[in-house]
Amino acid sequence: MDRKESVVILSLGSNLGERENNISKALSLIQKKTGEIIKVSDNLETEPLDFRSENKFLNCCCSISTKLDPISLLNDIKNIEKEIGRTYTVSGYQDRIIDIDIIFYSDDVTNTEHLRIPHPNFRKRKFVTIPLEEISNHQDPITFITISQFNK
Repeated sequence: MDRKESVVILSLGSNLGERENNISKALSLIQKKTGEIIKVSDNLETEPLDFRSENKFLNCCCSISTKLDPISLLNDIKNIEKEIGRTYTVSGYQDRIIDIDIIFYSDDVTNTEHLRIPHPNFRKRKFVTIPLEEISNHQDPITFITISQFNK
């Protein structure tokens, strides 16, 4: 049985190397491996959050249409990050060549050991909500607050 298409919101960020190229490469791989990109926000330059670094982030959001289930999508995203050159450490936030997070998966709520949707921290992160508002005024399925309301 074919899975129906779901609209997913992703957040992308990069603060190492050629940041714009890292994001462009990630978007190209997302289109190739996970589903059709519907919209992409402008890039937003931001200071690192929750850790110190001299390197500012470029952040954006995109919406995609996918037939992948949430866990398969997460696995593909992690593989895309590795393909671009991301390395992982066991503790804390750090500089990274690319970071891709699933913010929303349609109106689904997922809470497993490896995946939480909506992303648990997006509400406090203007580097997510500002570019997200550019492409969607999605309503958070937990709080029922729209993205534009988070940005007020």
